[in-house]
Amino acid sequence: MSDAVEVKTLIIDEQEVSARRGQTILEVARENDIDIPTLCHLDGLGDVGACRICLVEIKGSNKLLPACVTAIYEGMEVTTKSERLQRYRKNILELLFAERNHTCAVCVSNGHCELQTMAQEQGLTHIRLPYRNPELAVDASNERFTLDHNRCILCTRCIRVCSEIEGAHIWDLMGRGEDCIIISDLHEEWGESACTRCGKCVQVCPTGALFEKNKVGTAHPKNPDFLPYLNLMREAR
Repeated sequence: MSDAVEVKTLIIDEQEVSARRGQTILEVARENDIDIPTLCHLDGLGDVGACRICLVEIKGSNKLLPACVTAIYEGMEVTTKSERLQRYRKNILELLFAERNHTCAVCVSNGHCELQTMAQEQGLTHIRLPYRNPELAVDASNERFTLDHNRCILCTRCIRVCSEIEGAHIWDLMGRGEDCIIISDLHEEWGESACTRCGKCVQVCPTGALFEKNKVGTAHPKNPDFLPYLNLMREAR
């Protein structure tokens, strides 16, 4: 059997590019310096298509498909920028902001939040939808970290890094729709769970849902050295 890599040719934003069989649209786009916005995607973690910010148009299909989990094929024609896509991305961001409490001025991740940055990049200046503002629990039972469900966008990065990288399988989802939340173990308090206290989930959280207690009131950037570590771990697998 031949070990030769099967090469595909496709078009992204009127640019002809080459790709390997099995690659996703997002992977090929980034290899060719074509920007597609994302929130739930993180290099080094498996993709689940949770946020839908990376929606793209594919010629011949009326559906908008998530670039992070859509495999390429020979002759595919992809559009990553259009008025339709811009409208849908802004609508998705509005839904995220309206669903829970994302008051940036009082958030520990203000200025270091991917949701906040994405809204600025997509030109979102106000929310037209009514805010739901549910009163969700804040779990501060862990001696080092805090989980604020009010800031969570259910991107599942914490679940994936805990499972795929740390191998602890502490985090999971419970409930459906607006009642869906992140839980540790079988819905135990974080401090009572089997958590290894490694902090990987905190490092990958794109908002202020997971944060270190000792950084409250100070600048709260995520660790830039952690992303190369994720890539290294993925390559090792």
